Amino acid sequence: MLGAMPELVLLRPASALLDSYRAALEAGWSPHNLRGAAVAAEHLAAIAADPEGFLASLEQPPGRAGTVHLPDGSRVPRLPGFTRWLSDGEFCGAIHFRWQPGTEALPPHVLGHVGYTVVPWKRGRGLARRALALLLPEARARGLRHVELTTDPGNLASQRVILACGGQFVERFRAPAAYGAAEELRFRIPLPPEPAA
Repeated sequence: MLGAMPELVLLRPASALLDSYRAALEAGWSPHNLRGAAVAAEHLAAIAADPEGFLASLEQPPGRAGTVHLPDGSRVPRLPGFTRWLSDGEFCGAIHFRWQPGTEALPPHVLGHVGYTVVPWKRGRGLARRALALLLPEARARGLRHVELTTDPGNLASQRVILACGGQFVERFRAPAAYGAAEELRFRIPLPPEPAA
């Protein structure tokens, strides 16, 4: 008889999982779908140069300055946000959340509030769906009434994850030129307010 699947948890990036994170990058996985190998290389270099500084860089509180690279190489202001690492006892992947304080609106260069990716050897186990479900209360706690996520039309697995977490299809659109003007699908997940105690 098969045992129960280990519980998935979202962890703030920390040195205890850094070796596993580095190994996943070295195995060809990337924490970002759009800039893939470039981000993996940047992260490996940052870990080698300053492991603690790298870990701190994955938490961007409101008011912290900085920029981020878009896929075309341009740089834009970084939004507040954070990364959580997925763990089922082992490193499984990453989920990212970014927002603008006081509004659900995002600037045109930010395609969605949430992005996630699971390491290839752990895919097909429902980890992305569970990670997204765990992240939604953190978005609600920051005052958001909904989150938006985008995916390319061919990414059926990601679409299933979003729909399983209450996502609703909003529109088919063309991404900005910085993203190659590719066709994308936009989904919205409503975040109802917490019931009064």
